[in-house]
Amino acid sequence: MKKFSKILCTFFAILMVVTAACVTANAGSAYQTYVYSVDGKALYSPDAYTAISSIGSDYMGLNVPIENPGDMVTDQAQNVYIADTGNNRIVVLDRYYKVNFTIAEFSNDQGVPDRLTAPQGVFVSEPNEKYGKLIWVCDTGANRIVVFDEFGNFQRIVEEPESTLFEQDSVYKPVAMAVDSYNRLYVVSSTTYQGIIVMTDAGEFTGFIGAQAVSMSMWDIIWRRFQTEDQRKASEQKVSTEFNNITINMNKGLVYVTTSTIDESAVASAITEKDKTGTNSPVKLLNANGSEIMRRNGFWMPAGEVDYSSRSTDEITGVSKIIDAAVGPEDTWSIIDEKRNRIYTYDFDGNLLFAFGDKGTMLGNLGSIEAVAYQGTNMLVLDKTNDNITVFQRTEYGDILLSAIAAESTQDFDLAISLWTDVLKRNSNFDSAYVGIGQAMYRNKDYANSLSYFESAYDTENWSNSYKEIRKEWMSTYFLLLLLIIVGLIVGITLFFKWMAKINRRVATSGKKRTFGQEIAYGFHIIFHPFDGFWDLKHEKRGSVRGAVFFIVLAVATFYYQAIGQGYLLDTEAELASVWSQVLGVLVPLLLFVLANWCLTTLFEGEGSFKDVFVACSYSLLPIPMLVIPATIYSNFCISTETDIIGFISAFAFIWLGMLIFFGTMVTHDYSMGKNVITVLGTIVGMVFIMFVAVLFTTLVSKIVSLITNIVDEIQYRL
Repeated sequence: MKKFSKILCTFFAILMVVTAACVTANAGSAYQTYVYSVDGKALYSPDAYTAISSIGSDYMGLNVPIENPGDMVTDQAQNVYIADTGNNRIVVLDRYYKVNFTIAEFSNDQGVPDRLTAPQGVFVSEPNEKYGKLIWVCDTGANRIVVFDEFGNFQRIVEEPESTLFEQDSVYKPVAMAVDSYNRLYVVSSTTYQGIIVMTDAGEFTGFIGAQAVSMSMWDIIWRRFQTEDQRKASEQKVSTEFNNITINMNKGLVYVTTSTIDESAVASAITEKDKTGTNSPVKLLNANGSEIMRRNGFWMPAGEVDYSSRSTDEITGVSKIIDAAVGPEDTWSIIDEKRNRIYTYDFDGNLLFAFGDKGTMLGNLGSIEAVAYQGTNMLVLDKTNDNITVFQRTEYGDILLSAIAAESTQDFDLAISLWTDVLKRNSNFDSAYVGIGQAMYRNKDYANSLSYFESAYDTENWSNSYKEIRKEWMSTYFLLLLLIIVGLIVGITLFFKWMAKINRRVATSGKKRTFGQEIAYGFHIIFHPFDGFWDLKHEKRGSVRGAVFFIVLAVATFYYQAIGQGYLLDTEAELASVWSQVLGVLVPLLLFVLANWCLTTLFEGEGSFKDVFVACSYSLLPIPMLVIPATIYSNFCISTETDIIGFISAFAFIWLGMLIFFGTMVTHDYSMGKNVITVLGTIVGMVFIMFVAVLFTTLVSKIVSLITNIVDEIQYRL
């Protein structure tokens, strides 16, 4: 019996352990933490924050439950302040989430009983030289700001600011605010489109900052010329963007402002195009002058969800709707997406550190996210639907991540390398860790080793900075050798072209049959003297089909070398290239042009045959290898500021090619300039028509083959 009891107890103990493990696994699966790669793919990472508790009104000790909360902030003592909009009050909690007091009714500066009306925003300013700790309340329903001391005692009322800059019929609706160390007030009014309202602590209006730029179409610009002044103002209000929230980085005196009224298509376009200007960004960083100074050095503009299309569901579509921001430790900052109940956290440079959150009923999921705030090592998230606070505790991974950022800011680069390495051990998908190690090595002047880490994160800018130092050191060491190489190249190129010119002059008067080498050399005469060059190419037989084929092969080889031989800055992913793709890339457009041009000019008294057009166009390809090959070689030694030079050289090669083809067809067919322009345009149309017919014919043939195959299969089946 005792033996059976032991077995039974052991069984139940194992069952309890398994059950606990399952519960833990389920709790951990409430949401998935992730970051985004350079190509926009979500890469899962360890949790930086994990949900530990959900704080409701009962736990807080409130007799009247919170209803429809609008904002939440914390102070240096880790007290929590909630704008309980539905109950017309401010709830003040201690660091353990127990109620200290509430602010609802008060006697105003006239000694008259007063009360808050639907407050949507709250801010706590820490003691300074002028004031003690103050609680600033955006009393939205009463169109004012009410100030209390740290114990909830009434201090004063900041009434609606007055200025001629406000529209006559404008309505002042303060919904969020921040106060800097100089006691300047930054107020977000939900109905004000001119920007953030800036006031003195006494309520004196000083101006607007951060007014959103409005992009207008050409049609809107023209239409505005016919509008009245009132219509223009109405249209400005319609297209201008209002902010919805604000927070401040007290260490730097900078304010983060968020908006959710920017056109979604504009935000989507900015994300897709990796726009770093911030014109259509839903979150901005402003200095005291109102200048937008946010660093957007990450792969993607800080705007919440990046892969918003494939990660969307039937209920959640489109870009993120950003409604709040919070400043965390080490100048990190977070924004929240109301659509997805998700939090996105970035470093000061705009690199995404982690994103997490989801809608649901499990611990860590939310009903409707409304606000976010930091409380020491915890992150607090306000749930508007469930009227509670979810407490997220920073994990070991989050601690190491923040420690690495701190080591960088204190310039302890050896420690930063060690900490970033620890991050990579836990999350090999985290590109910012590679960048962090690379930057630490760069600052330690270990430029060569930093390159591989920047390459792992596809960070071309930092890679370029490291390579610039390596190149500078190499150039200072081998300056004389480099100078001799440059001089030698210039002299060699000059002598080569003189040699080609000498060969072409000798061949022109020899009267002998041209050799293959002489036919190739004639290409260097054509590219500099197209009119008489193409004339002699046709009438004096200075070129040939075999020479044309040579130049085609040379162009194919050039493009293949460009595909596999470009430097890192121009080919970060180093993808393999196919020779056949380069062959098709040269032959298809060349033969299409030749065929379309010959067909068209046959009808319009063109004197060139198909062979003449083919040879002329093929010889025109010579600028491609002449310029693209040196540009490709140079791409292996350039820095990011010089990539435009390579692009210009390549573009110039194609412009030169186009001009040669134009003049080549003109001389070959003996056309005037105007007639040749019309012919070339007609040739382009003919190319499109030929491609259409080819695709149609191919589709028809494939269907016929499919039909015959099906008939044969059916016959075989029935037999």
